Amino acid sequence: MRKEQKIIDEFHKLWYPRQEVWWQGVLMMKCPMDLLMYQEIVYECRPDLIIECGTFNGGSALYLAHLCDIRQHGTVLTIDINRSLHFPLHPRITYATGNSVSKDVLKTVEAVASGVRRVMVILDSDHSKAHVLKELEAYSPFVTKGQYLIVEDTNIHGHPAREDLPPGPWEALEAWLPKNPGFIRDQACERFLMTLNPGGYLRRVS
Repeated sequence: MRKEQKIIDEFHKLWYPRQEVWWQGVLMMKCPMDLLMYQEIVYECRPDLIIECGTFNGGSALYLAHLCDIRQHGTVLTIDINRSLHFPLHPRITYATGNSVSKDVLKTVEAVASGVRRVMVILDSDHSKAHVLKELEAYSPFVTKGQYLIVEDTNIHGHPAREDLPPGPWEALEAWLPKNPGFIRDQACERFLMTLNPGGYLRRVS
């Protein structure tokens, strides 16, 4: 496995600077193996609501909405500090504008998630350690038992990509997870070997 890991690590370093993927003409910064894992999770867990922090161009929100279309179930609430007239429109997508941990945005999330039985969360906005820690504290309570909390881009700051970047999602998760035993890392979500979210697929077990 050590040789395999070295190959994976080197591919990370090659992929991360050029991670553009297009979905239905909309750009998103994802790894195809993670997108494949997302469709498995949505199929298995059948979330009623997917909360996404970090809209970017809206490509991942559209992808998630199309996964919900296939299941004929679920909606997407996607949040970004910026708003664009070019975000893709889809009846399953709701856009919220603002800092993901601001009081106003969290009030919106609470209103949308209130009473929803199955809620999944994806954290993919500001990747600084401090911000991700705030998101983990704010959004983990929305995740319902059996659903996933996915922390994206845990591979930066040398894990193994972009050693030049400051501490980020990996370090935030390492600080947060030991204090929150209701969540466990699901290593099965990394079986395709290449993921931008190593150690970042968390399943709520209690």
